[in-house]
Amino acid sequence: MSSAPRIYLPQASAAGTQLPLDDNNATHLLRVLRMTEQDAVLVFNGRGSEFAARLCDVQKKSAAVELQQCLRQEPPLRLALHLGQVVSKGDRMDFTIQKATELGISDITPLWSERCEVRLKGERLDKKMEHWRNVAVAACEQSGRTWVPEIHQPVHFLDWTSARQEDVRLLLHPHQQKPLRDYAQPDAIALLVGPEGGFSDTEVEQALQAGFAGLTLGPRILRTETAALAALSVLQFQWGDFSA
Repeated sequence: MSSAPRIYLPQASAAGTQLPLDDNNATHLLRVLRMTEQDAVLVFNGRGSEFAARLCDVQKKSAAVELQQCLRQEPPLRLALHLGQVVSKGDRMDFTIQKATELGISDITPLWSERCEVRLKGERLDKKMEHWRNVAVAACEQSGRTWVPEIHQPVHFLDWTSARQEDVRLLLHPHQQKPLRDYAQPDAIALLVGPEGGFSDTEVEQALQAGFAGLTLGPRILRTETAALAALSVLQFQWGDFSA
């Protein structure tokens, strides 16, 4: 397995091209890792392609990479998993996005709900969105993913649930649950996870009316970030690439 660092360059598209590094990648490779001219790196574009590359045009604070060979061109994930996660406090949302990315999530939409204790808007929300997207990219760099999940703009959970068209829609709540084996193999799943205080009874009913069915994960009460990751693991094992 290559020990070369992996970096994300969304503009990477073809071998033989030379691309400038952004400030973050240049700082990491040149100042943190102390890499020099012609050192090897791996470049992925977030759309399934990964390239072998070499550092070039190295300056004190800037550099470029030359894409040498396409190593992988992976198709989209065979199971599209869209996580609707009510925004949690502190670094819990970061943790959920990081680990969901490692587990193969395709889309994440942060949600607002009645018992959500986080309120963000304006510039604070813009900065948080940029941060969350960077968390997902870093998780891809670490885990070997070539597809970067989409982090959508936050919406109210009612708007998200009413817009869902996935084959299977699941709510982490013990309502109208049926065994996963009773579902046909889906192409896409929407997973709805509530806040630390859970959904209100009214919100649960609204989700059920939007076509969601309950899903429980054993007799224990799980924290919101634990519940999302446990459910994603189960779904990947049942229908996704954990069973490949």
